[in-house]
Amino acid sequence: MESISVFEIIKVGIGPSSSHTMGPWNAAESFIRKIKINHQLQDVKEVFVEFFGSLAKTGIGHGTDIAGMLGLSGENFKLIDTTKIDDKVEAIKSSNLLNLGGEKIIPFVYGEHLILNKKKSLDFHPNGMIFRAVFENGEELTQDYYSLGGGFIATQEENSYENNCIRTLYPCHSGADVRRNIERLGLEKFSDLIFLNEESWRTKEETEKEALYIWTQIKECIYKGVNKEGILPGGLNVTRRAAAWNTKLLGDKIYKNIDEWFKLVVDAEESFTTINKWVSCFALAVNEENASFGRIITAPTNGASGVIPAVLMYAQAFTEHQKDEDIIRFLLVAGEIGTLFKKNATISAAMGGCQAEIGVSSAMAAAGLTEIMGGTPGQVLMAAEIAMEHHLGMTCDPIGGLVQIPCIERNSMGAIKAITAANIAIESDPKKAKVSLDQVIQTMWETAQGMSDRFKETSEGGLAIAVNVAEC
Repeated sequence: MESISVFEIIKVGIGPSSSHTMGPWNAAESFIRKIKINHQLQDVKEVFVEFFGSLAKTGIGHGTDIAGMLGLSGENFKLIDTTKIDDKVEAIKSSNLLNLGGEKIIPFVYGEHLILNKKKSLDFHPNGMIFRAVFENGEELTQDYYSLGGGFIATQEENSYENNCIRTLYPCHSGADVRRNIERLGLEKFSDLIFLNEESWRTKEETEKEALYIWTQIKECIYKGVNKEGILPGGLNVTRRAAAWNTKLLGDKIYKNIDEWFKLVVDAEESFTTINKWVSCFALAVNEENASFGRIITAPTNGASGVIPAVLMYAQAFTEHQKDEDIIRFLLVAGEIGTLFKKNATISAAMGGCQAEIGVSSAMAAAGLTEIMGGTPGQVLMAAEIAMEHHLGMTCDPIGGLVQIPCIERNSMGAIKAITAANIAIESDPKKAKVSLDQVIQTMWETAQGMSDRFKETSEGGLAIAVNVAEC
């Protein structure tokens, strides 16, 4: 089993879904590269993409079709001006033309060259898609892709991320591996081990720089979210709430930039109720940005992208753990916990329900917070176990196929559970724990396999059908 860098789990992304937006976008870009390797873009006559299963059933709400078109157009979700997405998509639809890879204009009729096949699923994974290029000489090139969650994609032949993975000096594929390596090396902190393993990809200084860059992106995302009002796109007419909460919590205080705003938050009243509201506000802000095709930090998915930012912002604003080192160690530990779930279970709601997204992110955040609060490696693992234990069985049933209801509020709940789990772990003896992190991960995976497909991101069960709304 290969290792995965923490920055493959916590990374810059775009809303609204890592599996339904980022995955198909990555697949489209991969297909463009495949064409270039085997042929020339100038020789392409037409390109077709068909989405199956969960991708098709909630594709419109999750922007799967948009991701497919923009990915084929050579756009990159890390670089694209998110305010121009609607205009770019409308240009393709209205002109029936697509600039393939940004190099050749070809015919592209929505509904003919891009199809959402809701009646069929591919065997390999619920999030399947097939790309096909037809060349001027009549030859064809076809490739299937599968979106595994967190933006990861695979073909039936191999996982796409394996090319970026290497074997670390001290492989950690389970909680037991973590404990064993820490004891063998005589390390005091969980994050000390992660620092050593991350050197397989980059220097320690580069790792620290990347973690602080992630933190900068988190702050900017929260700041954008608390300063935007209005209705979220998609047709459910969901009102943004973070901005109103921010205004109410700050009262008549005025700020001109993110630094002034953050200082006001830090200086705000620190009652339990106020802090609780701020944590929820942070989480809502991120996921409202996510729901509107904003740039966010995928951690480990987009639907759960508000949990880690909310908990880390809580630590920075309302605890004494405010140093850059605390930010770095928090993110390293959180990311490593995410890799354990990725390798031993799933971080895809299409495979495991919402326990695989909110549950995993809550476990990651709980571990990161416990680390910077001075927890032992055993307490860090215990915090992650506690957080996941109380998300087991959580279904994924988005109304209208949108990452809005109940997804946005669930991030707030996941953040609060993470903080609670960390506090419990800090006051506990992990040697007396009855359930290990490895056991809860295995239980999560068994629960996922036994869960009805209706509750796995298809919008065919639960709240998605209990609430009568027009299809978005």
